[in-house]
Amino acid sequence: MSLNLNLKFANHQQEFFVTLNQRVNSYFKTNKIDRTGNSEMALKTIFMLSLYFVPYALMIGGITANLWVMLGLCVLMGFGMAGIGLSIMHDANHGSYSNKAWVNNLLGLTLNAVGGHALNWKVQHNVLHHTYTNIHDVDEDISPRGIIRMAPESKWIPLHKYQHYYAWFFYGLMTLVWVFVKDFVRLIKYQREGLIKKQKTTALREWIFMLATKALYFTYIFAVPMWMLNLSFAQVLIGFLVMHYIAGFILAIIFQPAHVVEGTEYPMPDENGNLENSWAIHQLHTTTNFGHKAKLFSWYVGGLNYQVEHHLFPNICHVHYRQISKIVEQTAGEFGLPYKSKETFLQAIAAHARQLKWLSRKPELSEAVVAKAA
Repeated sequence: MSLNLNLKFANHQQEFFVTLNQRVNSYFKTNKIDRTGNSEMALKTIFMLSLYFVPYALMIGGITANLWVMLGLCVLMGFGMAGIGLSIMHDANHGSYSNKAWVNNLLGLTLNAVGGHALNWKVQHNVLHHTYTNIHDVDEDISPRGIIRMAPESKWIPLHKYQHYYAWFFYGLMTLVWVFVKDFVRLIKYQREGLIKKQKTTALREWIFMLATKALYFTYIFAVPMWMLNLSFAQVLIGFLVMHYIAGFILAIIFQPAHVVEGTEYPMPDENGNLENSWAIHQLHTTTNFGHKAKLFSWYVGGLNYQVEHHLFPNICHVHYRQISKIVEQTAGEFGLPYKSKETFLQAIAAHARQLKWLSRKPELSEAVVAKAA
């Protein structure tokens, strides 16, 4: 099915975002700070890259022959891999890491360094998810096919009855699916739909670059350890799977509670492709924050517990979200608009679990439950 990218957000209701923009711009101007990264971001980059590559270097350097210690190092690499995705690659591919394009482009390729492909991510995340948040069959983050149902308009199958139990296991497979399947499927799909051309590149260039970087990735992640450490393929594979499972699970449980959560909305266009709200107000209705008081948690997840701020200002580096969140919440309140937030990460996870359970019901049953509650 071809994506419908001819949807139109409402032209009215612009005063909210105009006012909010003025206030946020004033914050940066008054405090004489840049909207992009700072020294905190640089230190975080060093830490996250080290968390991934130092354990790898220690293994390759032969610091230990103990397989359990090596497995522990693979666990650290999993946390580092997730950290790179949450705190480096994410900002860079949004163009918010630095005011220099070459820095953003270079650090955006850290995704390729851990097995993914930056171009695919930019299309799926920046274009489809950030523009058409929670719109079925356009926002690919909530439109997975098969065993997990994340939107009420998605097709229901009997297996979905149990998704609130099994979804957690499959979350850990997220990055593995990207590396081995999704990158290839998406590049074909985006080529067919003309989305690659809109990124000012060509399909041939992206295929060559993706295949080359994946070859380099599999070389250093599989071939080098087998050669340098005399490990079997099975032994390396176990470490690889552990690393990816941890990274995939962390990434999934950070991103999912922001949009697939109890209390969120799934706006749909009318027959003419018109949406009820302006783009900015649409983001408020479809996005949820969580865990604002947990500073260490917020630091590790790249400020992505401030999803409302991120969706309204994806071109602002996440190190500023905590401060501008006060402005966003106040302005939303003044205009009588929602500012959705869960106090803790655990509350957000619980709300996500309840949403999965609600979506696990057969549509007719879900509608009956809602009607009864009303």
